[in-house]
Amino acid sequence: MTRRAVAVGTGHYLPKRVVENAEFEATLDTTDEWIRSRSGIERRHFAEEGETTSSMATAAAKAALSDAGLVADDLDAIIVATSTADLTFPSAATMVQAQLEMTRGFAFDVQAVCAGFVYALCNANALIASGQADRVMVIGAETFSRIMDWTDRSTCVLFGDGAGALILEAQTGAGTSDDRGILATDLNSDGRYKDLLYVDGGVSTQSTGHLRMQGNQVFRHAVEKLAKTATTALERAGLGAEDVDWIVPHQANIRIIQGTAKKMGLSLDNVVVTVQDHGNTSAASIPLALSVGKERGQIKPGDLIVTEAIGGGLAWGAVVLRW
Repeated sequence: MTRRAVAVGTGHYLPKRVVENAEFEATLDTTDEWIRSRSGIERRHFAEEGETTSSMATAAAKAALSDAGLVADDLDAIIVATSTADLTFPSAATMVQAQLEMTRGFAFDVQAVCAGFVYALCNANALIASGQADRVMVIGAETFSRIMDWTDRSTCVLFGDGAGALILEAQTGAGTSDDRGILATDLNSDGRYKDLLYVDGGVSTQSTGHLRMQGNQVFRHAVEKLAKTATTALERAGLGAEDVDWIVPHQANIRIIQGTAKKMGLSLDNVVVTVQDHGNTSAASIPLALSVGKERGQIKPGDLIVTEAIGGGLAWGAVVLRW
C-alpha cells in the first residue's frame, strides 16, 4: 500500500474590481483587440485598497475548508506560494494561519514566481508521503498589480490578482497509477535565464521595483519546457498523454497554453482555460483554475490531471494527480 496526497477540497477568491481591456486604452497605446489577439486575456481582477495577498489567501482557504467539510485545526500545515507577500517577513502563510485561527501545525511560504504553486504542491506531497503531515493546505496568492510598471504596455496588461487553495489529505492507495492523489512530480530551474523575467528591486538592494519581462524569449522557453516537464512527470507515473483528462496549466497566455497542448498531442478541449477572465495571476493561476474547473463541472473524481507552470528563475515543473 502507498501513502498518497489526495485532493479533498478547493476554493478561490477574486477581488471585486474587474478591469476590462478597454480601461487601458485611456492611458496606453493599446486596444482591447491587441491584448486579446496576443494573450487571450479579456479582463482581470485587481486588489482594492487594503486588500493584501494574505487576506485573499485567507478567503480562498476558507472556501477550500468549507468545500472539504473541515476546520482550520484539522490541518497540519499551510504552504503559500507567492512572490508578493504582504511583508518581507513573517511569511504570508503564518498570517493566513492566524487569520484562520489555526492553533496548531506549521506554515511557510514558497517563492518560485509563476511556478510557485507547482513547487508548493511538490513540497506538500513530500510532507504527506513521508508521514510528516496528514493534511496540508496549499495556496497560491498574488497581488501582481502592486509591482506593475503602468507605462509598459507589454507587461501591465497581462497580470491580475487573486488566490486559489487546494487541501491535500493522506489516503492509502494500491501504489498504481489508478490511485487517487499525486502520482508523480517534476521540478526544474535554470538561473542563467534570470534576465528574462524579474523584478528590478529587492530588500537586500534597498530598492523597490517593477516586473520586467522579455516576452518573446519567455514564450520560446515556455512551450518547450512545459511540454517536456509534463511528459516527464507522466512517464514517472507510468502514463502517457493519451491518459490525460485535463491539463490545468499556468494561465499566462492563450498561445502558450495552445502551443503546449499541441506539442503534447492534446486538444484544447482537454485544457481548463481561465486566462480570459483572470489574466496571469502567477502562483495563483493553477489553484484558481482547479477551483473554477471543479465549479464548472469539468473536473470530476477519477480524472487524471496534469498541472504545469513556468516562471521567473527560470523555474518550471509539473504535477500529475488523479482527482
